[in-house]
Amino acid sequence: MNPPDVARRAEDVARAAYGKLLAMLASSTRDIMAAEDALAEAFVAALQTWPKRGVPERPEAWLLRVAKNKRIDAARKDKRLVITEELPEMAAPTETDPQIDQRLKLLFVCAHPAIDAGVHTPLMLQTVLGLEAQQIARAFLTSPAAMAQRLVRAKRKIKVAGIPFVLPEAEHFPARMGAVLEAIYGAYAADWMEGVGDLSYEAIFLSTVLADLAPDDAEALGLNALLGFIEARRAARLADGVLVPVPDQDTALWDQRLIDHSARLLRRAARHGTMGRFQLEAAIQSVHAARSVTGQTDWRALSQLYAGLMKTAPTIGAAVSRAAVVAEDAGPAAGLALLDQIAFDGFSRYQPAHAVRAQCLARLGRSAEAAQAYAKAIALCTDAPSRKWLERKATALRAASS
Repeated sequence: MNPPDVARRAEDVARAAYGKLLAMLASSTRDIMAAEDALAEAFVAALQTWPKRGVPERPEAWLLRVAKNKRIDAARKDKRLVITEELPEMAAPTETDPQIDQRLKLLFVCAHPAIDAGVHTPLMLQTVLGLEAQQIARAFLTSPAAMAQRLVRAKRKIKVAGIPFVLPEAEHFPARMGAVLEAIYGAYAADWMEGVGDLSYEAIFLSTVLADLAPDDAEALGLNALLGFIEARRAARLADGVLVPVPDQDTALWDQRLIDHSARLLRRAARHGTMGRFQLEAAIQSVHAARSVTGQTDWRALSQLYAGLMKTAPTIGAAVSRAAVVAEDAGPAAGLALLDQIAFDGFSRYQPAHAVRAQCLARLGRSAEAAQAYAKAIALCTDAPSRKWLERKATALRAASS
């Protein structure tokens, strides 16, 4: 295997295994930053060693062993660091595997009440799910430097406060579950836009484990259903590298088995009699999924569900999506009016808002303003498929105007 192939292989392993490796390393010291350093050194060692000796048969186990040795070397140099237990051996994952247990522990550690609630989700996104500070900052509409500082402070708090790496007792699950579910959804969404897949599958896997771990938690079931509905459309979301919006997707490419499974999960969640963000979002996706049967999208139902979502869990994403749906249900002027009412911080930098504005303006015949909105959306776009779709829309607008 040549060096570029080795580098790609190391990158693939890093993307797929980062969270579980870090969780296993950090659990023995409660020092996340030291574990990150050791794991980074292990990946550097892989890039130096694998081209000469070949990629090991079990690359994750190789990385864990090297990182563990790096961690022990660091502990010998710094007497303040204590290895509290031996690291578990890396094995093929199963739903009762200690690797999964370690990841879940780290998720709930990051959601501990001693840590600033505002950093719970970003911390999980980085430590357990492997997102970089820049990606997280983009999702939270803040600067990478500010986000990195917040993450460092939180990791120090975990170490200084001696927060134990254990799953909380059942009565403490609800208090931390919300942040854990938010992080898993955030990781899925970030990877979905990049189209890589590894992190998406990890997020689905963790959401499934949580739904099994807390079968009476309606929101855990709701998230599992939500990710299933979205994942069912994976084969239809791109055409020649260009984004295909949900209403334009070929339903024959959707995974009906996964849609049916997600619908059953959503019904199970509904039986608990409580309604939360992820159940509402799953219900929204179920309306989209119904087009595979009815051949039509029920925009009025979507409008009502988004209104409920804005009351239950108002976010900039939900507000912009509601405006887009209302534009389909009640007309582009109504959608544009809703956009103009949105007052979330970071709205001017939120790319989907400009894309929806451009579509509304174009339908109203305000071509010059629509062109400006498309240009802004394209400038803010960070993923290639969406950018290509926006560029096609902008090109079509210019052709129609001329």
